[in-house]
Amino acid sequence: MIRKAYVDGRWGQVHIRDTGGSGAPLLLLHQSPLSGAMFDPALPLLAAAGIRAIAVDTAGFGMSDPPPAPASIPEHGDALVRVLDALGLEAPAILGHHTGAMIAASFATQHPHRVVRLVLNGVPALTAAERAHFATFRFSALQPEADGSHLLAAWNQRLRASPGWTHLDAMHKHVVEMLAKNQTYWWGFTAALSHDMDPDLAAIRCPTLVFTNTGEDLYESSKRIAGEHPDWRFAALDGGTHDIVDEQPEAWAKVVADFVKG
Repeated sequence: MIRKAYVDGRWGQVHIRDTGGSGAPLLLLHQSPLSGAMFDPALPLLAAAGIRAIAVDTAGFGMSDPPPAPASIPEHGDALVRVLDALGLEAPAILGHHTGAMIAASFATQHPHRVVRLVLNGVPALTAAERAHFATFRFSALQPEADGSHLLAAWNQRLRASPGWTHLDAMHKHVVEMLAKNQTYWWGFTAALSHDMDPDLAAIRCPTLVFTNTGEDLYESSKRIAGEHPDWRFAALDGGTHDIVDEQPEAWAKVVADFVKG
């Protein structure tokens, strides 16, 4: 059973999903603009593999309280200290997906003694050209319209950001999450696009896995970063999109569990 709970964080309450158990603890940090719910298909699989998986809703997303203003990636990273303390975790493994990978890397740089292993799942260490490409996407509030056109605008926005998508249920689930935070969902994108994670990557000292899949939009970036860090491990699933946890949960969970368990 996955328990849902709240812990006190830097800006209010932080919502988590916790598989419990005595296995190796793994903190999971989601992509923007979603929540820890993106890991739901994999949580039971991680638990079955002997992992205590804890999916966190980043402040301002899912059911976690927001900061009073848009927070930076380093601020989100530092805020994890309160979450770990509330959970009684001294040094868990941490996995971050896309924006979550930035937060995880920043945390590992600021608090190296509080993370034992790191999984960077889709590494947004963007070149100038990549940053310019992602900046062309609409990242702003979705104002409700009387004719409901904002609902279609949200759908079309995610369609454009998800080339090659095939999983209709995942698309619907994640658009609903974006609409639930229609005034603030874009904060995560703004933080990610304004953050240079190269200094964080250079400072990481714990065992690290760069994990990606060939169909996702950060595959080339992830592969490039893995090549720059030959002491890190690299794994790539075939195909999929940035919704890989929905698309290939068994294969995804196996790679993660094998690395976390060493």
